[in-house]
Amino acid sequence: MSLAAVGSRPRYEADISLEALRRYFAVIIPANLVWEFAHMPLYTIWNDGSWGEIVFAALHCTGGDILIAMSALMLALMLTGHGWPHVQPARRRVMILAVVFGLGYTLFSEWLNIVIRAAWAYSDLMPIIPVLDAGLSPVLQWIVIPMAGFWWAARPFRPKAA
Repeated sequence: MSLAAVGSRPRYEADISLEALRRYFAVIIPANLVWEFAHMPLYTIWNDGSWGEIVFAALHCTGGDILIAMSALMLALMLTGHGWPHVQPARRRVMILAVVFGLGYTLFSEWLNIVIRAAWAYSDLMPIIPVLDAGLSPVLQWIVIPMAGFWWAARPFRPKAA
């Protein structure tokens, strides 16, 4: 284990980086907000709801996305995150697990809210993945956005000015 001085507090390379967490969520939060508004026409609320209902749905879903992302990342970090993102094996394991957890929950939530609860519905514009019987947009959302967040979180850190 190597010791690196950061400011007046030593930092161990095996520690989980708070800066990397900040970077991850700096991507995750706005990207999910944009994605929710962008794929709203793929749901029936786009044609059936008022503008207020559409805005509320997008904001509500973004809040859920943030909770899903936070939960998936924290679970992945607890299981395999020793040294994330500075240690390469940890970086890869955390990314894979967080994407799998986020995607798994999303597939369950889409099934629960479309098939069982009928809380929302896809419009005819939503491409459906046949084997999963799930919309392509939410599946891509939970692959593309977390991977972009992990890419940004793992970028080299610049030393802070004293």
